[in-house]
This record gives sequence, structure tokens and C-alpha cells, in this order.
Amino acid sequence: MTSSYIALGLEGSANKLAIGLIRHVICRGHKDDVTVLANIRHTYITPPGEGFLPRLTAAHHREHVISLIQQALSQADIDHTDIDVICYTKGPGMGAPLISVAVVARTLSLLWKKPLVGVNHCVGHIEMGREITGAQNPVVLYVSGGNTQVIAYSEQRYRIFGETLDIAIGNCLDRFARILRLSNDPSPGYNIEQMAKRGTKLVDLPYVVKGMDVSFSGLLSFIETAAVNKLASGECTPEDLCFSLQETAFAMLVECTERAMAHVDSSEVLIVGGVGCNERLQEMMGIMAKERGGKVFATDERFCIDNGIMIAQAGLLEWRQGSTTPLEDSGCTQRFRTDQVLVSWRD
Repeated sequence: MTSSYIALGLEGSANKLAIGLIRHVICRGHKDDVTVLANIRHTYITPPGEGFLPRLTAAHHREHVISLIQQALSQADIDHTDIDVICYTKGPGMGAPLISVAVVARTLSLLWKKPLVGVNHCVGHIEMGREITGAQNPVVLYVSGGNTQVIAYSEQRYRIFGETLDIAIGNCLDRFARILRLSNDPSPGYNIEQMAKRGTKLVDLPYVVKGMDVSFSGLLSFIETAAVNKLASGECTPEDLCFSLQETAFAMLVECTERAMAHVDSSEVLIVGGVGCNERLQEMMGIMAKERGGKVFATDERFCIDNGIMIAQAGLLEWRQGSTTPLEDSGCTQRFRTDQVLVSWRD
């Protein structure tokens, strides 16, 4: 017996507005056949040296969301009547952008008479990563602009083994990019990565690991001062500072991830989130995993960077278990923790 379901996913927790359509074909006794029907994204890009404000980011999302949904439906060659469930990012994220997209999801749910599912952004990353890479039960390193967590699954929860005590790794990279006035196109972190490839001198920076947790605020403050003093004196180049920042911060993440692998006796690491696209982070994690007889799983920018497909994937898995989000509870939660979600679709 075969069943087929289609989910629409809407993501807008930060500066990326993304719409995704995914189909699950379920055959009894076989693995689900998962097909990406559409994966559309539009990024709000600010001038060099500037971050993105919640109010202006929300305005960007409101301006583009309808056209992106229409584009996704056209690309998938389906009608809204073919959709079984509408999924949206409930949190975590920036309040105004989250709300602007949630309003659209609620409106479509009422207009098209479709059930609604609010999705945890972090769980969306994990489920999309598991689906694309085929990782079975990995330790997950979730690294993005707003989140840094080391996670492992146990008893229908994604348990947080360690996390940042202050700012996320992506936020650290973005803020340093502003100091150097690097372009925000396609992203500050990507441009730091390209500069780091040309760096040759490793500048000594604070390395802050506290148990299973990491801290980046002191590292950022230190390197901001170094950017002024060392660049002015000619001791190093901007490329050297980008190289040093990556090497130091990523080493911290690798250390905590390795301890989590040892604790749960896992040989797999899955890297998700926007910073997970970084080739040097993947390389460093790969060296560590190989020494332990393990393997690293990662995705490319289509699924690593915030996308609507990951929201559709996690939402559809939840909906298939009979869970929906009532309209009266269809708001947003800026601090929606990964371990708050009941992962009912896993054993």
C-alpha cells in the first residue's frame, strides 16, 4: 500500500526568506521516498559593515513571501490543492521576521483549509541533514548565525550536550566581518572563509572551552582590538586574522564534539546550519572523526543554509504522527530550545 503527502515549508527566522515543497511517498515495508519539489530562497543583504535589523528584515520577508510561494508552486508544477500540510518556523529566531512569516502561514492555512504545523528551526536543520546525508544516529554539531550546539538523540529528544555560553559562532564571524567591512553578499561568513584561505600567520587568540560549552564573546573582543592594533603596525594581514579566527573557533567546536562522540559511543558527526558549509570546519571535523574511525556528514549550501525544505521535512514528519498546531497556538517563540521538541517520529 502506497501513500503520498506534500508539505509546504516557510522559513524566515533571520535574513533569509525561504519556501520549500517536499513529497513523501510511503510504501509499507520500505524506506520513505523523499523528493524535493522546490527549494526557493531570497536573502536580505545589507551594505558592508552593517547587520540586519529585525524591522527591516521583516519588511523584506513581507515584500517577497507571496511571489516566492507562487514561484515554488510553479517550480513544483503543483496546485495549492495538492498540499497536505503547511509548516512554518515557530522559533528560535528574530521576533519580527518570524512573526511576518507565521502570519502568512496562518492565512494560507485558513484560506486553503490545510492543517498547520509550527516547526523548531534547529530540529528542521537536523532532520534535513539526516535525510540528505543518510546519517543514522550521529552527534550533531549545529552551527549558525544564532545557534551553536552539540546535540545527540536519546529517548525522543535531541539532547544538548554543549552550547555557546554567549554569542553563536556565526554571529561571531558576522560581527568580525563588519569590523573588516567585508561584503554581506552572499554572506559575511563565506567572505571570511575565502580570506582565511589566503592567511599564513596564526595569531594567538583566546581559546575558551568550559566543560562541554564554548564562549566566543571574549575571542571576538580580543580579535577586534587586534584588528586595530596589529593591522596598523603591520604585524599581520586581514587574511591572517580571518585564518586565525577560524582555526581557533573551529578547534573549540571540534573538541566539544569529540567529547560528545566519546560519551555516546558514536562514530558519526553531522554538521548542520549555515556555518556548516565552511569547508575548513568540515576538514577539521573530518580529521578528528577519521582518527576515531568515524565519519563526517555535511550538506551543501542548498540544505545547510536556512531553507524552507528543512521546515517542510520536519513538519511533515510531525504531522504524519498526528500532531498539528492549533491556530490559537500558532505564534512564535524566539527562544524555542531544541530539546523542548518531542521527536515522536523516531524510536
